[in-house]
Amino acid sequence: MTTPSGLAALANGAVLSPFTQLRKLLGSSPAGHQVPIDLTIGEPREPMPAFVPDKLAEAVASYGQYPPIRGTQALREAISTWSERRYGTAAAPDADSEILPINGSREGLFLAALSAAGRKSVSGRQAVLMCNPYYSAYVGGALAIDAEPVFLNATAESGFLPDLDELEHDKALLERTVAFYLCSPANPQGAVASREYIRRALDLARAYDFVLFFDECYSEIYSDVPPPGGLEVAAATPQRFDNLIVFNSLSKRSNLPGLRSGFCAGDRRFIEIFAELRNMVAPQVPGPTQFVSAAVWSDEAHVEANRAAYRAKYDVADRILAGKYGYQRPAGGFFLWLDVSKFGGSAQATVTLWQGAGVKVIPGAYLAQAGRNGINPGADYVRLALVRDAVTVGEALERLVVVLA
Repeated sequence: MTTPSGLAALANGAVLSPFTQLRKLLGSSPAGHQVPIDLTIGEPREPMPAFVPDKLAEAVASYGQYPPIRGTQALREAISTWSERRYGTAAAPDADSEILPINGSREGLFLAALSAAGRKSVSGRQAVLMCNPYYSAYVGGALAIDAEPVFLNATAESGFLPDLDELEHDKALLERTVAFYLCSPANPQGAVASREYIRRALDLARAYDFVLFFDECYSEIYSDVPPPGGLEVAAATPQRFDNLIVFNSLSKRSNLPGLRSGFCAGDRRFIEIFAELRNMVAPQVPGPTQFVSAAVWSDEAHVEANRAAYRAKYDVADRILAGKYGYQRPAGGFFLWLDVSKFGGSAQATVTLWQGAGVKVIPGAYLAQAGRNGINPGADYVRLALVRDAVTVGEALERLVVVLA
């Protein structure tokens, strides 16, 4: 797909979401099985914390008040304490000046581009860098500020992360860059950025004075070793959180995608600017949501249970997919990124799986764009979200193997 550039493309509906493209691809074609299995949307199906309904009921009276745009003190302190527990004391952002609650990470990732555009003047058109494949909010943010979205291919050859060696040599691009969206664990490949990689990306942000937007919404779902965090890496530098904003939410960590509760944290100067922007144009996080979120960030028992559930699904995938489709057990996140180049590529394989097995997946080509070399890094892949129970995941993967034999 060729995406028109600029704000007009975003405003006139020319930019289609991956799910809209998928609906157009499959049309009215029937599923090839009596019991279809949808593995397209990264909507967690594991249990949410049992105490959430009671906490929401406890705070229901706060619906009668305007909630604070910068979040309650209790919520900001709970997020700071969680960060300290997860990444160490030095990495704990200040609850008063370095944390901003948001309505899920998507809202923050999109709107933050506006503040990034305002903090740096460039010669020529501003550029926004993003990992490719990317989350749709990244390109939406770039187009909203009429910047050039620059797609940095994340391929098997580059460890499924953007090639920073290549980027570092393009000084002209870096000079007009206002933001760099980076995701770890990566969606959809599951790759985890090392501390050295994060530090290098942060060094580039500081050298060229752009903001590194580090999307960590899958940080708490991992197979073995906890992924390093942006705040953790930045805290070990003299500049601390300068030029860094991390984003996280309760959607994946706590199986609460409908709560729409997240936060951004880091560079206090950026947080101040962004808070004022949100105060003008964005909705506050509802009072009961803030109240329950503080409790959820303070609890780790449900997070451990969540990780155990995903490990069981990884084990199923290991058994069924070993040696097939370039499968690798993801280091983090809950997606599988399978090579279907031998089956006609991403779109054709998606149709084949739906019509032949009743398994619905997302074509990798719909999650990416042609990069700077003209190649779409998702063209040979499909993405599967391991959000169903282990038995259903196993059934879907067994059908996939039969149809793509």
